[in-house]
Amino acid sequence: MSKLIYILLGVFFLFSCRKDLIENITPFEFNAPDYFPTLHYSFNNNEVTQEKFDLGKRLFFDKLLSSDNTISCESCHAQVHAFADHNVALSSGVEGRLGFRNSPTLANLAWSPSFMWDGGVNHIEIFSVAPITDSTEMNETMQNVIDKLNADASYVQQFKEAYGVNEVDDQAMFRALTVYMMMIVSDESKYDKWMKGKTSFTQEESAGKDLFEQKCSSCHSGALQTDYSFRNNGLDAVFTDLGRGRITLEENDYGKFKVPSLRNVALTYPYMHDGRFFNLRDVLDHYDEGIVASETLDPLLTSGIPMTEEEKDAIAAFLETLTDYELLNTYWLNQ
Repeated sequence: MSKLIYILLGVFFLFSCRKDLIENITPFEFNAPDYFPTLHYSFNNNEVTQEKFDLGKRLFFDKLLSSDNTISCESCHAQVHAFADHNVALSSGVEGRLGFRNSPTLANLAWSPSFMWDGGVNHIEIFSVAPITDSTEMNETMQNVIDKLNADASYVQQFKEAYGVNEVDDQAMFRALTVYMMMIVSDESKYDKWMKGKTSFTQEESAGKDLFEQKCSSCHSGALQTDYSFRNNGLDAVFTDLGRGRITLEENDYGKFKVPSLRNVALTYPYMHDGRFFNLRDVLDHYDEGIVASETLDPLLTSGIPMTEEEKDAIAAFLETLTDYELLNTYWLNQ
């Protein structure tokens, strides 16, 4: 048999196998480890499909959602920073307007019962209203956004393919954005590989994990390192930002902010709701010796969290294991 025939047979075999693989690809779906907490978001009325995801991704990266077409969701939630802002304390919006809070990561939102630092949004499907209509951030009206989307025939076609609607509406828009954000799952860090029995911690990382569980897990609990509660962690005696109290109008909520997940925390600096601490050591120093007393201070922090310098090094080493570098390079989350 000639070499050419061997080559042709090889090409035929390759494409036959490729066709078989393509025909048996697993449907596009939401997946998460079994050691994660109970999922909060229900996909019953918004199941994941490739069409919905593609539409949500396009919307997430589209600056058309802002009044001057300069700001998109991705502007303050970049994949390179684990879908947090670009390592700035406060986020910038249209016309360079500066916000008053730090933009947190969007990873693993499917488990969160509330959103924003103050919990002012209680459902992910209306989460996007806040940044779009905020005068400092995207400064738009929902009607203008819907009008702009309906003026684009390619968007109208995508909405029809994804949700079966003949014109763009806000419910379909919010649900598409939700599908994209729900698929931002961070579960491939060294910590996750350790949970799956695929790697081991160094001596310092292991010591840091033990210390973290002793000193930090009352609030930063579970596989996502948060209990989703609202707490005053001793930043100020006088509150320029009322935090949870801004929503509830209850004095006992003044100065309380949502306990954030610590996934990818090494990448999402600066820290706290106003980005006042630039590195993890500053945060640990705060809990060790910087707690400021006030009426709503969390009782767990009355005496701070004493730590030696060696203990801080170990805890920081453990926190580094929560970095999911694969999330930063997940190609299908890119524009």
